[in-house]
Amino acid sequence: MNIVVLDGYTENPGDLSWAPLKALGHLTVMDRTNPGDEAAIIRRLKEADAAITNKTPISEAVLDACPRLRYIGVLATGYDCVDVKAAGERGIPVTNIPAYGSEAVGQFAIALLLEICHHIGAHDAGVHAGKWEKSPDWCYWDFPLTELSGKTLGVIGFGRIGQTTGRIAHAMGMRVLACSGHTAAGTKSDFAVYKDRDSLLGAADVIALHCPLTEETRGMINRSTIEKMKDGVILINNARGGLIVEQDLADALNTGKVAAAGLDVVSTEPIRPDNPLLHARNCIITPHISWAARECRERIMRCAADNLRAWQKGEPVNVVNM
Repeated sequence: MNIVVLDGYTENPGDLSWAPLKALGHLTVMDRTNPGDEAAIIRRLKEADAAITNKTPISEAVLDACPRLRYIGVLATGYDCVDVKAAGERGIPVTNIPAYGSEAVGQFAIALLLEICHHIGAHDAGVHAGKWEKSPDWCYWDFPLTELSGKTLGVIGFGRIGQTTGRIAHAMGMRVLACSGHTAAGTKSDFAVYKDRDSLLGAADVIALHCPLTEETRGMINRSTIEKMKDGVILINNARGGLIVEQDLADALNTGKVAAAGLDVVSTEPIRPDNPLLHARNCIITPHISWAARECRERIMRCAADNLRAWQKGEPVNVVNM
């Protein structure tokens, strides 16, 4: 079996082993494949029986040009890079990696929030630049510092990751509100109260997005929904960039309606130089790395191999299109 990994570098920049997949067939690993070069994708998959991709798109045209292809594995939970409908019509299962990084992604959401509240990076840079040694006082701070205990966190999307974020926030003394399409408003968990989305938007001091990107949720944070939020709200998003209308958020940051935003995702990645959030006030942006702890990537590698092995045995798991 010929197995081709289209974009292996982000999963394994050299600190992991591809041995679990090598054990299942002849493995070819490409560090990167230009996502806009469909001809290159076809060339690399022409002789493949199994394709492994992270973000490189596999379209219907690619499937038509690669009739040997019988399996597609995605090195992530989200699988919108693959035309899953077209793959299913051709009898090609598409598998994903569920629940590999809930703890790390929730931890990263809280890290973004804590950076906003304490500006640790900026103060560390100031100390190393000599500002403290020149201070006439025994301490200084260049930004307002915020205590989270007693404040309200609203989590939109209360699956594994959202619950992790909520649990950590609760441990810090925050009140936790949750919004989920699967649980009715008014329901209570061990540490959260479920609300409808508009009620949550109006009550939360901090809003964390942990929902999937669907047609229903695309652009859910926009001028209209921001108007329903408290003045000075903090927004955290390490789910999907498309959940936010970025110009609307930039405008709200620049007026102070939104006090700060911590973002690990944007609508187009890598970020474009004309993204309005690059020049918005009080906006922290990291390069989509919530998922990238080594422990998470080790789980991805194991699960990707387990998925392929199960399919080879005729017992497929984690199939998203059949």
